[in-house]
Amino acid sequence: MRIIAGKYGGRKLTHFKANHIRPTTDRIKESIFNRLQFQIDGALVLDLFSGTGNLAIEALSRGAEKVTAVEAHPQSMAIIKKNKELLGIGKELDCQQKDVFKFLKNCEESYPLILVDPPFTEKLADEVLKALSQSQCIAQGTEVFIESSAKEHTAEEYLPLKRVLHKSYGDKFLSQYVFN
Repeated sequence: MRIIAGKYGGRKLTHFKANHIRPTTDRIKESIFNRLQFQIDGALVLDLFSGTGNLAIEALSRGAEKVTAVEAHPQSMAIIKKNKELLGIGKELDCQQKDVFKFLKNCEESYPLILVDPPFTEKLADEVLKALSQSQCIAQGTEVFIESSAKEHTAEEYLPLKRVLHKSYGDKFLSQYVFN
């Protein structure tokens, strides 16, 4: 696993053994960040179900000002912290070991960019989008990128979020929702 571009481009992330993690592929990362190339610089980003921190660190590498990485699993949080240390990342990566749904319910800050990669085994994409649509994490202009299993259903709208992209990548879908 590596960072594709930017400040940490080409750098490898820590090796891990964890059956509960399936990191975002380079192909999907490229798709997300190509769509965000003019919006990521200086952005405040929320990474839900952060896993290894792969997406969070890619966002920082490409110019995000600050990323909040939310992950409940202790082993995953340890991997994120190792990657943070490995790359010499400071306060710009805020690691929060919390349940994503509790975080969304209690969130008081809005984020212009939200990245979501829930565990495929739990099929949470629909539930997460419903929770996001009712959270203070979103505001006018927020963009949400979410990965889901090809077997999961996600709706066109979770008002005020509307889907503007739904693309297949083998057994995964990448969807983009925008708060209009």
